[in-house]
Amino acid sequence: MTAPDPDGALAEQLLRLTRRVHRIQKRHLEHRALGITPAQSRLLRTLAHYGSPPRMADLAERLEVVPRAVTTLVDGLEAAGKVRRVPDPDNRRVVRIELTDDGRTALGELRAARRCAAEEILAPLTERQRAALGGLLDTLIDGPVPGAERDAARS
Repeated sequence: MTAPDPDGALAEQLLRLTRRVHRIQKRHLEHRALGITPAQSRLLRTLAHYGSPPRMADLAERLEVVPRAVTTLVDGLEAAGKVRRVPDPDNRRVVRIELTDDGRTALGELRAARRCAAEEILAPLTERQRAALGGLLDTLIDGPVPGAERDAARS
């Protein structure tokens, strides 16, 4: 007989939570009727983090997708008036992508939809549980704090 796999159960819980988060965020996006897919919303959020308009290749690298996927996303967002292609001032062969005013407005709506989704997901937790979860998620996202393993071994 094999022993239970506690990490397998945790992995399954994480996958189920991820699917739930995606479902709830998608519902909140649809409720706002922005006409933006989750992938397009990710591109808009990524675009907002740049100080100046990035190249398509920069976006592809940051999003960890092939450049063709970014082209398709940008095409859809450009048709919807959320982004525009602009020539690079230093090299006219290079195209950069910038948010339009409509895109910035949509980004605000997307952020509001994400906050509403987060509130819905976190509603059953107390403030203390939320703080604990935040600390655990930081550890999972960023990895262990340097020296933490050494300190844990001493105790």
